[in-house]
Amino acid sequence: MDLDVLAFGAHPDDVELACGGTVIKLARQGYRTGVVDLTKGEMGTRGTPEDREQEAATSAEVMGLAVRKNLEIPDAHVTVSEEAKKKVVSAIREYRPRVVLCPYIENRHPDHSYTGQLVIDAAFLAGLGKLDTGHEPFRPEKVIFYMPHYKLSPTFIVDITEHFEDKMKAVGCYSSQFHNDKSKEPETYISSPEFMDMLVTKMKYFGTLIGKTYGEQFFLRDFMEIKDIMGLVPPREEAKGLLR
Repeated sequence: MDLDVLAFGAHPDDVELACGGTVIKLARQGYRTGVVDLTKGEMGTRGTPEDREQEAATSAEVMGLAVRKNLEIPDAHVTVSEEAKKKVVSAIREYRPRVVLCPYIENRHPDHSYTGQLVIDAAFLAGLGKLDTGHEPFRPEKVIFYMPHYKLSPTFIVDITEHFEDKMKAVGCYSSQFHNDKSKEPETYISSPEFMDMLVTKMKYFGTLIGKTYGEQFFLRDFMEIKDIMGLVPPREEAKGLLR
């Protein structure tokens, strides 16, 4: 199964929170998209691995994914090991994505940082013909980072305004993780009543930077080629609305 875009996350719900709107937008545009979760999130304070497995499956339907896979690496033990690299290489070779999305390599949660480094390493190693994983060699054309908890200026921002509601619906599939007045489980950073407000505020902020309502930010370590600079501006009929 060849995909156009494959997003990697350390835990179920990471992709939804960080770049779910972009993944949804790509699927609505007709691209084949997928998500690979490295762990089941079994070390999370709230919910169970079984809860999160079902939540991830429900979210996959909302996002219109062609595939969702879990590599079952132990949660809170994600490291750049040979075993983990081989699993990520195998996933890249199996789904052959042109573009890979992953967390930036400096993150608040070490699992996220190591996931980013694993994907960078695996994206290169997947193209080595003599590395045997049972799949044909394949190397993605581009690795793009979704943004970390820490401040980092984005390379580009994607307008997700039309897909904001679907993103929030996908995030909401993880009812075990987020605020619920009826829950008796301990409160966490993401289950606080304020977390969703902060998430929406962040998307609004990045949306305003490109003149849109909601945006998701991304970062490239390499240079980005622009084949047509006119693609950087809206069509003439849309630009009229920008006049004051």
